[in-house]
Amino acid sequence: MATDYGMRTRDHRMPAALRAPFEGRTWREFGYLMLSLPLSIVLFTFGITLFSVGVGLVITFLGIPVLAAGLAMCRGFGAMERARARALLRVDVAAPAPVRARTAGLLPWVGAVLKSGASWRHLVYSLVHFPWAVFAFCVSLPLWLYGWAMFTYPLWQWVFPRYTGQGGLQLYGDTSHRIYLDNPFEITLTSLSGLLLVLATPWVIRGLSSVDRLLVIGLLGPSRLDTRVTELESDRGVVVDTAAADLRRIERDLHDGAQARLVALAMDLGLAKEKLTADPEAAARMVDEAHGEVKIALQELRDLARGIHPAVLTDRGLDAALSAVASRCTVPVQVEVDLPARPAAAIEGIAYFTVSELLQNVSKHARATRASVDVWRVENRIMLQVADDGAGGADTTAGSGLAGLAERLDAVDGLLVVDSPVGGPTTVTAELPWRD
Repeated sequence: MATDYGMRTRDHRMPAALRAPFEGRTWREFGYLMLSLPLSIVLFTFGITLFSVGVGLVITFLGIPVLAAGLAMCRGFGAMERARARALLRVDVAAPAPVRARTAGLLPWVGAVLKSGASWRHLVYSLVHFPWAVFAFCVSLPLWLYGWAMFTYPLWQWVFPRYTGQGGLQLYGDTSHRIYLDNPFEITLTSLSGLLLVLATPWVIRGLSSVDRLLVIGLLGPSRLDTRVTELESDRGVVVDTAAADLRRIERDLHDGAQARLVALAMDLGLAKEKLTADPEAAARMVDEAHGEVKIALQELRDLARGIHPAVLTDRGLDAALSAVASRCTVPVQVEVDLPARPAAAIEGIAYFTVSELLQNVSKHARATRASVDVWRVENRIMLQVADDGAGGADTTAGSGLAGLAERLDAVDGLLVVDSPVGGPTTVTAELPWRD
């Protein structure tokens, strides 16, 4: 995983073309290109030597550990290159997964190194980066030196008549004719040409360093598969934490709600049974009160079951389930579902609970007068959009329920986008993968 940082844009009065030669970014990237040549020579020499020796000795079986040692050394050089790119190019490339052998010992480690795709990518980097470093060095250094030398030529032109006996910098010469840049017009023209080179060189340097960024990210970072595995491991942790939180919520709701009412109901019925013969009227009143408690407990159990997975969603689909949720919202909600078919049950459930939680936010925090819910499909994605005319100010980074909702969607390759300026309106768009 690679991250660019330190490239913040600011408002400047001076145009970017005039600022570029003096910006720290230009000098850092120029320094990176200058260091690349000597370092790439070392990397190329070690890489090609150990690879050639290892391949040449494979027939004797001595080449296998030599090749593994060369790959391990390339990984060490790769760590140095990532640090250099982080410091000078401002690109943070995550280290690839370390080599892990199933068992301890030299042979398992050698096998793990040889099977590691990251190790071979580091070797490719040490071989490929050398010719590119030579090219970048040979382009950037002359442009930089000639540009500043020509631009400052009026400041040091006096050196030639004083110490060399010639009028100025020699532009052309043969056995019978020589041209020197020695009159005011030629000196001015030389300085202007140098200024153009000074202004153009930073952009050439940035273009060259962009290629270096691609090489570092593509060859020295984790592969797409490794990145995907890391994302799935993180998403699995989110799913496990979410499931545990849901179980705790269900347990708490049962303990504090229906269970407490059922305990009280059992006690009331016990007292009514004792008073049945002595005071029938009081017993009848207690039974009547217990009957009311039973209704309330049943309603709480229905609400709890709806929070786990509503029956209407299973029986009638997303349209009916979202209409039922909208009917319980404190503001009028217009629901429009345009789906060609029902998605997979898991995706359908996530979509239902996403809209349900967003409508709860509308009821509790939005201070809105109306809201709308739209659901549609775009290619292989299902889109959900909840909008309201409330006060706005919703933010996923403020530690609210929206942050947890965004994590839940991310766990299934989903996405949550919140557009909620202060003063409203608020539009929350969720995107989920479509699975039949």
